[in-house]
Amino acid sequence: MTSKPPTILIAGGGPVGLFAALLLGRRGLPVHLFDENDQPQADPRAATTHPGTLELLGAAGLVEDMARVGLVTPIVQFWDRPSGRRIAEFDHSVLKDDTAYPFVIQCEQFKTAQLILDRLKALPNVAVHFGHAVTTVEQSADDVSIDVQGPGGIERHTGAYLIGADGGRSVVRKQCGIAFEGFTWPERFIVLTTPFDFEASRGYCPRSYFADPDEWCNCFKVSADGPPGLWRTVFPAKAELSEDELMSDEAVQTRLKKFFPQIGDYDIVHRNLYVTHQRVAQNFRKGRVLLAGDAAHVNNPIGGMGLNGGFQDAANLAEKLADILLAGANENRLDLYDLQRRTIATEFVQAQTIANKKQLEERDPAARQHNLDELAATAADPARARQFLLRSGMIASQRRAAAMTLG
Repeated sequence: MTSKPPTILIAGGGPVGLFAALLLGRRGLPVHLFDENDQPQADPRAATTHPGTLELLGAAGLVEDMARVGLVTPIVQFWDRPSGRRIAEFDHSVLKDDTAYPFVIQCEQFKTAQLILDRLKALPNVAVHFGHAVTTVEQSADDVSIDVQGPGGIERHTGAYLIGADGGRSVVRKQCGIAFEGFTWPERFIVLTTPFDFEASRGYCPRSYFADPDEWCNCFKVSADGPPGLWRTVFPAKAELSEDELMSDEAVQTRLKKFFPQIGDYDIVHRNLYVTHQRVAQNFRKGRVLLAGDAAHVNNPIGGMGLNGGFQDAANLAEKLADILLAGANENRLDLYDLQRRTIATEFVQAQTIANKKQLEERDPAARQHNLDELAATAADPARARQFLLRSGMIASQRRAAAMTLG
């Protein structure tokens, strides 16, 4: 008679925590997941899913449904707003020999989370507890315990390992005393969502980036509840202005019309203002506690790499935990997880997203022109375009992580 495998605890019921639960649960491991919210959150922020991540989600049987409820977008464009010129266009089809997914899927993170949650309902060994907040973390050499505040009071749960996927304000990370190193941008990011069809009226593709020394913009489309979909515009917002000054009807209309002139007001269905950080946890592992997703790293949204990195954390970690608990692999594989995923978060995602922002907002005329010329030359050269998309599509980082060893 074989003994029941030990339980894995997960704090955080967003897409990353749910994906980790799915991968572990399908391997037969008992999983208990806890989230402080009463239900999955309809958070509209992250939508872009890159080829490197689609490879992992495809292996889990999710991509077809994501394409059904989202938008398949092979093209990305870069524009110079002052001149109105399209500087560069990249087509992911150049990656057809590198991946089965030579495209990006724009699928809002709450939709992806729901697709995963639907699949978890078929796994009797996975229990998902919404309305349950992890409050304390304690561990020994043999197990890890958490106190969870739920409707019935505080309960204690014990497992072999704990995955902290509980967001940028992670209780798990704080309970373990892990520093969250980095900085916070002085300006905030403002997101204005409208049904205005920028593709039909302006010729912008569903993923368009606008460089401007005064006020850059990201403009991308999501399917929302179905055709015709919605367009999200992301702008920097001056730190000295109050939220009321930035978010009033007059202010948001002025901002959109300055950038995208038109007669009459835009229909704005959502407006959000975010404080944005560039931070990475000092360690992704502390004993039997592992961090993943925003609990481990946060970054600005230019390039859409944050949630992608979280999904990649979950897949990497789930594979290693299953190897340890089911195949008897050495526990130092968790140190390899820390090395692989922290290196990618620090040297790739942080570096790339900071560089993306710098390029869009560059003010020095010579440097700005050099950036635009380089981007145009890269797009015009198929070999260079492929390398660009391998990096921006997070395939290169996945390959690099897979090649890392503990020495």
